[in-house]
Amino acid sequence: MAEQQELILAIERYDRHFPFFDGTVTPPEGFELKVMQVGQSANLRDGTKRHNRMLKGEFDVAEFSMSSYVMAKGRGMPITGIPVFPRRLFSQSQMWVHPDSNLWHPRDLVGKKVALSSFQTTLSLLAKGDMKFHYGVPWEGIHWLSTTEEKVKFKAKEGVKIDFIGDYENLGNLLKTGEIDAFFLPHPPHSVVSGKTPARRLFADPKAEELAYFKAVGDFPIMHVVAIRQELIDRAPWLARAVYDMFNQAKDIAESYYEDPNWARLAWGRHDYEEERKLFPRDPWENGFRRNKANIERFIKYSHDQNLIDAIYPPENLFAKETLDT
Repeated sequence: MAEQQELILAIERYDRHFPFFDGTVTPPEGFELKVMQVGQSANLRDGTKRHNRMLKGEFDVAEFSMSSYVMAKGRGMPITGIPVFPRRLFSQSQMWVHPDSNLWHPRDLVGKKVALSSFQTTLSLLAKGDMKFHYGVPWEGIHWLSTTEEKVKFKAKEGVKIDFIGDYENLGNLLKTGEIDAFFLPHPPHSVVSGKTPARRLFADPKAEELAYFKAVGDFPIMHVVAIRQELIDRAPWLARAVYDMFNQAKDIAESYYEDPNWARLAWGRHDYEEERKLFPRDPWENGFRRNKANIERFIKYSHDQNLIDAIYPPENLFAKETLDT
């Protein structure tokens, strides 16, 4: 038997990724998986973050920030993507304000101070782009405060005010004292989600707002993509499609978990699952290039509008050609 080559995979431990950690997925032929749980939270040091380590060539395959990936490809960095999107979020539920404020809509934030993870973080990109292109509110009129360093260097749009404040975990207190007016984060600080520091979502009914958004744009916004080292794809182009198939197998296995009404610790987990299937006419988590092309094009447009990339380029440029027929 030929010796198996190690394939180092760096991902977060979401339910859709459990099959990688328990060994129920089938790795590509000739490869043995080494699965690593590697986080990307804002409170991690840069040297421990998954995206930074992938750009340094530490992993073969990794879950990667969609925004930073679009920037990386625009700058010719040695990674390539497959159309697998393991993390998705609507921006509307990630906009937080003080509960006693009179802020209820993105237009109320013009002229205010809004904290972000980094300016280029995917949720930051999405929220700013949605403000401008979905709600008609110019994101340029907000004073942005970043709490983490940028992964890929860029030059800010002329006239846009961005200041670095750090202090991610203290954002709840900054909101409480009025030093900031809002924050947009993919991971709200522990003090907020635990209820220790008062905060509320910007929209009075964020779920209804997100459903309306979904009906308008037709998809669940991408947060992360799966990236592969370019050197590996150059040596074995077929691997791109094999890794794509492996992630879809994991997705199918994870879907089957919800057949057990008590699989999740949420008392109504199965009810919520069934409700979601009724609300979304198509699988909001579906992978593949063609199904997600409009979603990807919107991110490229947002990125260009925010000066994160120099030009709008075809979404096909982001992915291994072996996966473009998916």
